[in-house]
Amino acid sequence: MNYRHAYHAGNFADVMKHMVLVALVDAMKQKNTPFCYIDTHAGSGRYDLRGTLARKTGEADEGVAKLKAATGLPPLLWKWLEVVRACNDGDDIRYYPGSPWIAAHLMRDTDSAQLCELHSEEAGHLRQLFHHDARVHVHNRDGYEAMNALVPPKEKRGFVLIDPPFEQQEGEFRTIEKALKAAMEKWPTGIFAVWYPIKLRSHVQPFHRWLSTKSGAKRVLAAELLLHKDDSPLRLNGTGMVIVNAPWKLDETIRDSLKALPKLLGQPGESEYRLTWLVEEGKDPAPLHVAHPPRSLPKR
Repeated sequence: MNYRHAYHAGNFADVMKHMVLVALVDAMKQKNTPFCYIDTHAGSGRYDLRGTLARKTGEADEGVAKLKAATGLPPLLWKWLEVVRACNDGDDIRYYPGSPWIAAHLMRDTDSAQLCELHSEEAGHLRQLFHHDARVHVHNRDGYEAMNALVPPKEKRGFVLIDPPFEQQEGEFRTIEKALKAAMEKWPTGIFAVWYPIKLRSHVQPFHRWLSTKSGAKRVLAAELLLHKDDSPLRLNGTGMVIVNAPWKLDETIRDSLKALPKLLGQPGESEYRLTWLVEEGKDPAPLHVAHPPRSLPKR
């Protein structure tokens, strides 16, 4: 348990992940019935960007800091930025909200959240952060084990965010596959959003192939942001999310904002986004050998 997300809070991967999270919560709120949000690796919920850990890496400078003064942002990115501002006093962005804070901020009074965090200190921060919020329940336990126990939720509607630290590196994908398969068997209509880092494309391809051919899912959307070519294991070249049972028109909701991120955060000639249906009901799976899927757009 060496990983602490405070080192990376507010970086480009957080921007992309939390933009999609906002879209998922909004999709859930399209119906009046309550939903449940389940977070398997919740962290501490909020991060001080002036703290020692955050300043040690300075990763927020290449993420949220680049966007806080931006103008003309697409609607979804603008809403994400408004949520970040709501976590702070005034226009100065000192604190970056984690996934639990973002979800709780956007949820309605009738919705609920189940937050799982194995690291005892982080779980303690979560409890302190949400001690006043009866909608939020914190579990100091393994997120994969908890997910299997918590699905399906009593609301029968909702989604799970699987956002592991990838301490196992490539092996984390196999752990996710096993846990996801078990949860999908118990809750076939549930929505599961999985975040992953991109270093080498060869590490990601088997996971995408499993989703396409072995998971049994009928709808899987993959969204990726690459700031560098995915050919080096020595740095975080990009970030991705796959959404199993993606809500209707989620691809349309996130496309404009995802398309804008390479220009806002990346470097000319290196940055791009990819938005691809790995599985779309009634259609053949997308070919995984294509270097740049048809729905990608390199930065110009």
